[in-house]
This record gives sequence, structure tokens and C-alpha cells, in this order.
Amino acid sequence: MSTQAPTFTQPLQNVVALEGSAASFEAQVSFPVPEVSWFRDGQVLSAAALPGVQISFSDGRAVLRISAVTAAHSGRFSVRATNGAGQATSTAELLVTETAPPTFLQRLQTSTVRQGSQVRLNVRVTGIPTPVVKFYREGAEIQSSADFRILQDGDLYSLLIAEAFPEDSGMYSATATNSSGRATSTCELLVQEEPVPAKKTKTVISTAQISQTRITRVEKLGHKTPPRVPPKPSSKSPTQPSLVPKVTGGRQQSPSPVRHVKAPTPT
Repeated sequence: MSTQAPTFTQPLQNVVALEGSAASFEAQVSFPVPEVSWFRDGQVLSAAALPGVQISFSDGRAVLRISAVTAAHSGRFSVRATNGAGQATSTAELLVTETAPPTFLQRLQTSTVRQGSQVRLNVRVTGIPTPVVKFYREGAEIQSSADFRILQDGDLYSLLIAEAFPEDSGMYSATATNSSGRATSTCELLVQEEPVPAKKTKTVISTAQISQTRITRVEKLGHKTPPRVPPKPSSKSPTQPSLVPKVTGGRQQSPSPVRHVKAPTPT
């Protein structure tokens, strides 16, 4: 298998650093690379030539780190990877300054969510000194609260909406400000309202409407139908005999088994 010339899968990036702070360059190079060299303004760079510089190379990652930069460190830095098939070079610039204006590394993104969802709007900001980041909705500043929380984790700033409602829809913006300048990122948030199921309705008919309907039916028949009277219930039960003794001649027979003896008639 023939050896291929090296390539940088991740080239160097420009660095802006505050004087006295740390700064570093990193690059990822493809294998195999037996030799890696660093240069500053075209001159070979080594830890001995530039105090405070640390150089390392491991697993295809080349790193140059300066623990405390000064104005003398400003310039163009290059890393060169070489093997038997060729070489590749990546170059970036280091700017040492006392201040740097805010720059958005990650901007706000327009989004559409459903009602009741949690929403998180994120930005990444860099600047020297560290910028002050504020969030706005339709031009009005948002204050951190239980419903709208403003969070920070390093250079990541977030606006967290615990539960979104349709009235939260609108244009949102984030501003980053420091002594060197100001930067703004804007997006739109659309909160879709949940569909409300249709309610079942009942048709209420008044007594007057019922009476009118009956009259109309009677007129169509041409005569009046007398109301049906339910038969009166019978007082006697066909299944059980009555236990009440019969009354004869206006007197009640005694249910007693005692016989009644007729007295003799006088002569």
C-alpha cells in the first residue's frame, strides 16, 4: 500500500487573545505523519526560541500553546506536516490585544414548537473583555424569572422558556456588548396552538314548540283524538285469596271456631 501525502482535516484557526491570557493553536492531520514543524512569520519556532511556548503532537493532533501572551507573540503561525509522499501546511494569525469586540460563534436559530413545549434559545459569544449578553422579545428586554430563565455556561448563553404559549411567539434577539463594541443575533419563535376538540351541542325544544307540533298533527288527521286514560288497577289480586272475612247483612262473621247456640223459645 503506497503512502499518501498528509492533509489537514482540521486546520488552524485565527486567535484573538487578551494580553496576559493563554492562547493556543490546534490542528488535526491525517496519518501517517512522521514529522511536524511549527513556524512564526516564516521562521522555525521552538520552545527555546520563544519562551512560554509548549508544542505537542499526539494521535494526529498538533498543538501549540502559549501560557501568557504579550504583544511580541502577535504574528502568523504555521504548522507543517511532512512524510515521504509530500507535505501540507496550515496557517493562522495570533492577535494580542487589550480588547476585542464581541463575536457570535453560535447564533440564534428560528424555530417552531407546540404549545406547552420547553424552548431553549442558545448563543455562543466571545470577546475581550467578556461581553454582557441580554435577551429581548420584540425589542423589550427579558428579565430572568421562573418562566424565562437566562443561563450561562462559559461562552454559552441560553434563554430557557419553561412552557411556551402562543402569546410567546415573536422576534427574539440576543445582544453582546463590551467596551470594544456590540453584536446582535436575531431569530423568530412560533408557538403553535393546540387544536381544541369540537363540543357536542344539544337541541332544546320548548314546550310551545311541542304543543304546536301536536296541534299540527291533529289538523292533519282532521279530528281530535281523546287522551288515553290508563285503566284503574283492580283492588282484588287474582293470584292470592283475600284473608279479610266476608260481611253479610252488615255484620262480620266471627272467625272464632266457637259455636253459637240458639236459646229456646218460651211457650
